[in-house]
Amino acid sequence: MAYKTIETRARIGFIIPSSNRMVEPQAARYMPEGVQPHFTRIGMTNRHKAPLEKLLPRILDAAELLGDSKCNVTVLQCTGTSMSGGVDMEAHVIREIERVTGKPALSAASSLTAAFRTLNARKLVFISENKQPDHDKKKDFVVEAGYEIVADKAVGLSGTDEYCIMPPELWYDTAISLRDESADAYFISCANIRSIDAIEALEKELGKPVVTSNQAAFWCSLRMAGIKDQVPGLGRLMQYDLPKAAVAAE
Repeated sequence: MAYKTIETRARIGFIIPSSNRMVEPQAARYMPEGVQPHFTRIGMTNRHKAPLEKLLPRILDAAELLGDSKCNVTVLQCTGTSMSGGVDMEAHVIREIERVTGKPALSAASSLTAAFRTLNARKLVFISENKQPDHDKKKDFVVEAGYEIVADKAVGLSGTDEYCIMPPELWYDTAISLRDESADAYFISCANIRSIDAIEALEKELGKPVVTSNQAAFWCSLRMAGIKDQVPGLGRLMQYDLPKAAVAAE
């Protein structure tokens, strides 16, 4: 008897912090049919927090192991970590992941800046889950990358446990309170929160694109893997492709 083989359209590998509880369920919910997410956890936040260059060997070990699963794209999915060393260091980390996997790579930071470029969003309202010092570090990265922050707020949550339990309404209400007609887009940072569920309601109310860390990573990784599906619930960003030069061959 001849059997029909079961094929996947793409495999996306995510390197996430050991403390993260949101990327896996959100990827399971939003990845299109036939696209398989794979995950590796490493210590990079809380008690494991360290300069990005010191985390790099750990990141590369994780990327190499994900490579055994034949992932089309590998994603370092932690906003604060990927932004922590500045623009040049973040680009170096991506190149190193690509070196060990032989496949395209991205980070939370690079997927966000790709989203801003694609949306032609130069002026941003910026919201983070952090207390002010870590909020300011992310803000510094965004400004270094060439974007203007027209309004911002550090929500000041206490840590991982609180990040995960706060409802989408918190992010909706915070964005609405910062409404600024000069903004091109609204950016809600963090891969470990429920902001993804507020995107469409916010876009309807604000009339502007809304970009979140996990939404941007899902969009960018899918497009890099050659998947052009329109995923319901992820807002205006999903209408767009990456520039052809940035898209990996299937």
